[in-house]
Amino acid sequence: MSIQNNIEAKIKEGFLALYDVEIPSVEFQATRKEFDGDITVVVFPLLRYKKGNPAQIAEDLGSYVQENIKEIKSYNVVKGFLNLVVDDAFYINFFNQIYTNDTYGFVSPKADEKAIMVEYSSPNTNKPLHLGHVRNNLLGYSVAEILKASGKKVYKTQIINDRGIHICKSMLAWQKFGKDKTPESTGLKGDKLVGNYYVKFDKEYKIQIADLIAKGKTEEEAKKEAPILVEAQEMLRKWENGDKETVALWQKMNQWVYDGFGITYKNLGVDFDTLYYESDTYLLGKDVVAQGLEKGVFYKKEDGSVWCDLTDEGLDEKIVLRSDGTAVYMTQDIGTAIQRVKDYNDVGGMVYTVGNEQDYHFQVLFLILKKLGFDWAKNLYHLSYGMVDLPSGKMKSREGTVVDADDLMVEMTTTAQQISEELGKLDGYSNDEKNELYKTIGLGALKYFVLKVDPKKRILFDPQSSVDFQGNTGPFIQYTYARIQSIIRKANFDYSKIVDISEIVLHDKEKEIIKQLEIFPEIVQQAAANYSPAIMANYTYDLVKGFNSFYQNVSILGEENQHKKIFRVQISKKVADIIKSAFSLLGIDVPKRM
Repeated sequence: MSIQNNIEAKIKEGFLALYDVEIPSVEFQATRKEFDGDITVVVFPLLRYKKGNPAQIAEDLGSYVQENIKEIKSYNVVKGFLNLVVDDAFYINFFNQIYTNDTYGFVSPKADEKAIMVEYSSPNTNKPLHLGHVRNNLLGYSVAEILKASGKKVYKTQIINDRGIHICKSMLAWQKFGKDKTPESTGLKGDKLVGNYYVKFDKEYKIQIADLIAKGKTEEEAKKEAPILVEAQEMLRKWENGDKETVALWQKMNQWVYDGFGITYKNLGVDFDTLYYESDTYLLGKDVVAQGLEKGVFYKKEDGSVWCDLTDEGLDEKIVLRSDGTAVYMTQDIGTAIQRVKDYNDVGGMVYTVGNEQDYHFQVLFLILKKLGFDWAKNLYHLSYGMVDLPSGKMKSREGTVVDADDLMVEMTTTAQQISEELGKLDGYSNDEKNELYKTIGLGALKYFVLKVDPKKRILFDPQSSVDFQGNTGPFIQYTYARIQSIIRKANFDYSKIVDISEIVLHDKEKEIIKQLEIFPEIVQQAAANYSPAIMANYTYDLVKGFNSFYQNVSILGEENQHKKIFRVQISKKVADIIKSAFSLLGIDVPKRM
């Protein structure tokens, strides 16, 4: 139990003993620097349960807590704030307990606990991954890792959108203009090659529309009658009817894309436990609609289409089956969710990492699954995130103006190289070591920049400022980790032994770091509960700021007292361990030297 949890329990106990009133919670805040204390209890919220002078209530509670918690050395009251001073021995004992714990803050999953499936990435197979996909992948991967660390069993998955008219557009354009080009013959990654033909289709389509308009067609007629679009629609019909030649082309070009995606995922440092394909799932859900009709969850209109009426819940009516019996996306998503639980019967909840333009879709999906009577539907969460903007403006795939994920990673590595060379800190590194470090810094900068922002907020991404070695950035935190590794390398004495608490009087800066270390397990749980890597990222920055203040104000290796010197090296090492642990949950590597 943390000291704060212990204090909360005693405040509740004391309130009941003193005033015969039960209170549900206690509000804490960090003690202000001008006052003596380590933890402050805010008394004002307690006045709703006991009227009176807040200063007197604080005095009563302070006295009770000091008598009942041996670690509370003293207390003082400032108006309605109870400032508690914690004995150094508590912090030193606590530190000694966690110092050798390599998994501190992480919880192992319970054998009988239900698993969570986290979906992310879910790209289309007609183009490469772009900057928007980068945020999606980084968020989904990090949330999955944080949930694991909080004690959940997690499956990482994606559904690959590998069918539909947009896929046929790339296929048709390659047939017409590709001249049998392949990834091997062009030297292009397969996803880039296929994406080029998606752009080519759009250019040709626009030319044909302009031509038809010049011949007297309206714009609407021209868009529908452009020969290249009509051909793509025919190709889709052939695919759906299982035409061997069309399916063979589809399989060949999709494989090119999968091979390309695999390289991007590896470079980005994300992975998946299981994959779903829209070509397998697009017919799922139709049987469920029939069952839902019998239960009265859905109703049929005169034209034969099937709907779900959600007006009582403040939403609208949602179609789940067209009049011709074909499925819509909602049908497919209902079926896929159910299929996942059939495939993994220990799944008790799902997280969908999808942009905020789909907020309403997931609101409807979750409600329909609840209406259909699935228990796990109450544990569905839409990890909704905002757009990623660039200083140059909005991205459009079909016009070829997206920021390619691979190109972005190369640019980040190049930017890291330029800044590192300007700082001139890499003497004695081989070229291979330098290149590996540039990748670690560049990718760390990208990931941290994206993940430190609350998922719901839009991001204006600026590669140059993200690779700054000062401020709330990945490289700043990585540099602090490397600085601590340097301290450890220079410590030419045995610093492994537990320090005798009677030999140590804590410096304020040491105490502040231990307080930060103490809340790490709570931060893991908080980040998991909120599906927010930003909580983990900003905690790490605060820890690093605290360490740098300690480093600048307290002598570590120059300390004459051997007990203090050992303790300060131990604190430094534990801070590095937690940086590494926290960054692993963000998917970021830390270099031993910088």
